[in-house]
Amino acid sequence: MKLKITTPLLLTVALVIHGTVGLTSCSSTKEKSAEQEQTAAIADKVWTYSLSHPEGFTLDIRTMTEPTNGIAASYAATQDCHGRDQLGKVVSHALKNDGYVGGWYNGKDGRYYFDSSRLFAETDIRNAILFGRQNGQRSVYILSSHTDVPLDGTAWRIIDRDTLIIGTTGDYRPLSFREPEGDYWGFGIEVAREIAARLGVKTKFVGTSWPTLTADVLAEPQRFDLAIGGITITDARRETMLMSEGYLANGKTILCRAEDAGRYKSLADVDKPGVRIMVNPGGLNEKFANDNLTHATVTVHPKNEEIPSLIAEGAADIMITEITEAPYYVQTDTRLAAPLLKEPFTRGEIGILMRKGQEDLLQLVNSIIRQMKHNGSLQRLHEKYGLVYAYGETP
Repeated sequence: MKLKITTPLLLTVALVIHGTVGLTSCSSTKEKSAEQEQTAAIADKVWTYSLSHPEGFTLDIRTMTEPTNGIAASYAATQDCHGRDQLGKVVSHALKNDGYVGGWYNGKDGRYYFDSSRLFAETDIRNAILFGRQNGQRSVYILSSHTDVPLDGTAWRIIDRDTLIIGTTGDYRPLSFREPEGDYWGFGIEVAREIAARLGVKTKFVGTSWPTLTADVLAEPQRFDLAIGGITITDARRETMLMSEGYLANGKTILCRAEDAGRYKSLADVDKPGVRIMVNPGGLNEKFANDNLTHATVTVHPKNEEIPSLIAEGAADIMITEITEAPYYVQTDTRLAAPLLKEPFTRGEIGILMRKGQEDLLQLVNSIIRQMKHNGSLQRLHEKYGLVYAYGETP
């Protein structure tokens, strides 16, 4: 009796279970088939796109468009996938994760390589580098500047240390100035802090001087990662060190007493017997004076920040300075004038200085400078400090 009742019940249960499993299996198969078709269709589009972009690309496969900003870092799960036959694996991974596929043509072996990638904001260099290292990558790629950043160089050491060490003179208002209590402020100081913020690290400022700047950059052991604050880009500096792209227009001009402004209309008016010139030691101001002012009397004063007041008080007639520095003193001391501000004796740009061997840091710094120019933040800093953004502008 028990067997008669139990056996049909077990059979019925078994049939129901079998039917349910069968239905689930059919549904899963259909879903899997649809997913495979979608993956294959997208992979075909990516493959076609890659053939016309052998120089490399990062593609949002959800929209089939290339993002123009961000930092691309690849997943280890899709490392060394190449050709159309392995592209499906990359697309499948990207669809389940971030939706980006990177690709490039390797001319050495004649293969197209592909990766599933994650895109970080360009202000988030730290996490992009950390992700790249965690996934065994050699570099991450900044889209806006087309820059490869290696993951085993200076940038990583700074991130691992959690501090960007910056050399600066602290005597050059309004680019870099150190208050008596030790606080630094200025245009260059804010640029340095922005670089540190992009790297996700703290800042530490280390004092240097114009006479010792080159020696301090090249010192062993290394004193700082980069130097900033009124450093003019020159071929001589580029021969032995690295210099960033320019971020501030620069040129030699003069400070004089306001009452004497009408006397100085050219360099010839400055270079006359009886005109007393004062410069700070060791930098390009002293070199310019020695090279160009052969009739005037040139005096070297050890502290750059004291010279404007000495001019105002009559200790000398002229300070050789820069179009970056002169406007600050004219605005803060009514006794002073800069009559040749819009007609500088020289023209150049100020940049960031670092030692050779830090090319990855140089690439990052240049990328940040370009981004600051593009998004307007650099120009806002120019306006904040009353600096010349381009020649001919009124500070």
